[in-house]
Amino acid sequence: MSAAEQLAPVVGVVSACQALCVPRATLYRHRQCCARPAESSSRLPSPRRLSDEDRSAVLTVLHSKRFVDTSPGEIWATLLDEETYLCSERTMYRILDENREVRERRNQLRHPHYTKPELLATAPNQVWSWDITKLRGPVKWTYFYLYVLLDIYSRYVVAWLLADCESGAHAKRMIEQAYRQQNVEPGQVTIHADRGPAPAGKVVAQFLADLGLTKSHSRPHVSNDNPYSESQFKTMKYRPQFPDRFGSQPDALGFCRIFFPWYNMDHRHSGIAMLTPEMVHYGRAAAVLAKRHQVLLAAYAAHPERFPKGPPCPQQLPSAVWINPPSDVAATEEVLH
Repeated sequence: MSAAEQLAPVVGVVSACQALCVPRATLYRHRQCCARPAESSSRLPSPRRLSDEDRSAVLTVLHSKRFVDTSPGEIWATLLDEETYLCSERTMYRILDENREVRERRNQLRHPHYTKPELLATAPNQVWSWDITKLRGPVKWTYFYLYVLLDIYSRYVVAWLLADCESGAHAKRMIEQAYRQQNVEPGQVTIHADRGPAPAGKVVAQFLADLGLTKSHSRPHVSNDNPYSESQFKTMKYRPQFPDRFGSQPDALGFCRIFFPWYNMDHRHSGIAMLTPEMVHYGRAAAVLAKRHQVLLAAYAAHPERFPKGPPCPQQLPSAVWINPPSDVAATEEVLH
């Protein structure tokens, strides 16, 4: 702005602003601010303000035995009924606030602060996510409860269980089955879940501690803290074979016995380079991607005109999978994509 001020007397305001790309309105506003006298930093007290003696007298009345447990509104009205006016109700509050005496008097239950879970997986069997979904039964208000334990890196369902109720004992049985089948070492896996009664119950918490597994919980009422389990449930419920209601628990069990093998071994997942969860979970992803690339290179050699962007690049698996990545990681991934 100072350069525009120095150049304006020589070439004119319009030419100076155009040369320096400074709006003329900004230059004129800057001149007005410079010409305006500096305001005093200390504000004068309002002429309506009570004197210190009067404020002390009001505080004494508020502290009196008669009014110590009464709200300022009631005090103000009671004094008016007695033909006494000390100040307005708002001034009573202002005097109490200056003395740090305006607060909730009752000890009320406050929601604790829940930390946002930030979980990272760079390989299978590092972070498992589990949740429970309801499958509607034959009549209204009847449900079957499907427990699903999912590896977030490979999207592989490591265990599932169908029950007629929501219970920590069922969750314990499912996690124990996955722990044995996957040969997990103590401290290797973090198990993430929501804060429902079964995931947050003492039975599950004690069992995870006994196995040396780290637990993590979603924040209350935050659905995207458990996105991989929610996505898996959506895939299941959008299948053409998924019925509106199941006729019985064996009927629901039969559906699950068909669905989960398909999901693990046949379903190409968009989040893992269109591979199946089983390929990624058991280390066959690199070989499959390399074979795909060879097929694409052969197609390119035969018909290069069909590849306007040049030779096809090999597909890559995500190097890291997050639940709630930190802000710096999220910003970096957004730039890369």
